[in-house]
Amino acid sequence: MALSAPPRPSSPRFRSRRSLAALPAVVLSSALALSACSDPGASAAGSATGGAATTAGRNGVVYNTSPDQQRIRADKDAALAAKVPALIGRDGKLTVATTAGSIPLSFHATDDKTPIGSELDIAQLVADKLGLELDIQVTSWENWPLKTQSGDFEAVFSNVGINKDRVKLFDFASYRAAYMGFEAKKSSTYNIRGADDISGLKVSVGSGTNQEKILLAWNKELEARGKEPASLQYYSSDADTILALSSGRTDLNIAPYPSTVYRENTRDDLKIVGKVNAGWPSETLVAATTLKGNGLAPVITEALNSAIKDGSYGKVLDRWGLSEEALPESKTVTEANFASTRTGAAQTGASK
Repeated sequence: MALSAPPRPSSPRFRSRRSLAALPAVVLSSALALSACSDPGASAAGSATGGAATTAGRNGVVYNTSPDQQRIRADKDAALAAKVPALIGRDGKLTVATTAGSIPLSFHATDDKTPIGSELDIAQLVADKLGLELDIQVTSWENWPLKTQSGDFEAVFSNVGINKDRVKLFDFASYRAAYMGFEAKKSSTYNIRGADDISGLKVSVGSGTNQEKILLAWNKELEARGKEPASLQYYSSDADTILALSSGRTDLNIAPYPSTVYRENTRDDLKIVGKVNAGWPSETLVAATTLKGNGLAPVITEALNSAIKDGSYGKVLDRWGLSEEALPESKTVTEANFASTRTGAAQTGASK
């Protein structure tokens, strides 16, 4: 994973925003304790690109993994541009953080340095609508909350899920459904719909992630009913995780659903065998993440809805094979309205 982009302390804009926006760092502990929808370590491991500029998937998608993205663009909306908070729009840029750790969401191109993916394509649409230059900053998963609080980042587009801890610190503009996928060898007969289906299996999962939280809850349920829990497996790298799965050393891997879709369609040995909402036992959404109360999230929401209306949003998701995770509308989620936006029990039984 790429190192964090260095902060720019010499910029007057960053100094002023830091002094206005800084919050006690200790508050971050609760937010960091819960992972987002994404597994920050679920990357392109085991991808079929092999350095090629494009990869044709069996789902009909031709994945462009080259630095030359030719992104889908949108026209500036003058009315929306006028709503951008002055402190943010002063330099003419929208500074966006991403972790570049998960195909096809956010990852490095074949040059191993250019960040690309669906998350950045959506960020580009937002920047275009707001009349701002997209300034992409690659950072580690652990760093984005603090750097967003300090003012180094104005928005985060990196498969971040909305949860009760994050709304205490950040505001959100939703743009995609949030699911986790269970993947297994193509020869397997698993059909993962709930706790009973993982009993006694070896399941690889990222430590400290939302996926792990779901599996631990399912194991607790199994043990309470006297059934054998799943054996959770942890690996130091994504390559090791996928190698363990493909070689049969583990039975299942749970990862962000878009990544499992990508692997199913670009490899010959893996398939999706289950799907669970990332907010289980409730539902959650993936959202652009901004500093609480700075006024940017509602403007991003309007920009996203404009992109949904003009079709550019749908084209981006189609481009990366993510159309089934499209939202009909973006909504702003804050601490004040979080409870009312939750949608109840998760769709834990849906297989692909």
